[in-house]
Amino acid sequence: MDNKSNRELIIDLSKELTLQLGKGYNRSNLTYMRLFYLEYLSGVTLSHQMSWSHYIELLKVEDKLERKFYENQTIQEKWSVRELRRQKDSALFQRLALSKDKDGILNLARKGQTFEKEEDIIKDPYVLEFLDLPEKSIYSEKQLEKRIIDNLQSFLLELGKGFAFISNQYRITLNNTHFYVDMVFYHRILKCFVLIDLKIREAKHHDVGQMNMYLNYFKEEENMKDDNPPIGIILTTGKDDVMIEYATGGLSNKVFISKYQTYLPEKELLEEKVRKIINEKEK
Repeated sequence: MDNKSNRELIIDLSKELTLQLGKGYNRSNLTYMRLFYLEYLSGVTLSHQMSWSHYIELLKVEDKLERKFYENQTIQEKWSVRELRRQKDSALFQRLALSKDKDGILNLARKGQTFEKEEDIIKDPYVLEFLDLPEKSIYSEKQLEKRIIDNLQSFLLELGKGFAFISNQYRITLNNTHFYVDMVFYHRILKCFVLIDLKIREAKHHDVGQMNMYLNYFKEEENMKDDNPPIGIILTTGKDDVMIEYATGGLSNKVFISKYQTYLPEKELLEEKVRKIINEKEK
């Protein structure tokens, strides 16, 4: 049966079912019902944690690996349809996949995002389009922080599962001098504090030194007996990978430098990069 015949059949069915059963059987819904039948074969256990609207969003994802990832994440993190749509638009799967090899990408699709080590919670870049800051607008670090606090629920969604907000502008006093950590979180799965410093410029080596000092303070003064060592994330508009390698080399503390952007990524470009990793011949 060609595409035209399929189209005509669905239109006819839509009219007949609507006449007999009422609303809910328009052409769009019937198209997704057919696709649902083709993609989720009988015998497959379906999650009762997802609604029909969730499945419609998933069926819009053509790549099966990517779709399986979002299916797992939706169940694990109990995403609403709106949250699922946002994570798809922000190319979450591709952003996480780019830091992995072929086997890592396949595992990501099968199991979703897992948290076994500090690196697992890191994204690069972080996408903060929900702040409604134009791409080339001028704003201060305080303004950026305020926007994040005002949109904390969306920021927690971008950080990922397990983050609990503790405080912003967390004061540290050393030798009668006050220092302030921009944002402090606690990761319930890794059982550690996560300190975030915001920069509206490229990261510098002294930013790493400052974060290292914060982490040492938290280890000695804030950690409880069962807490793991804290993690530091410097969110910046740019970074020099060579400089970062030298600045973080030899540190006992985990300091990560990630870029952030205030606009949605070019998903097609990220998809191309992921496909290249998957299709790369093993040497």
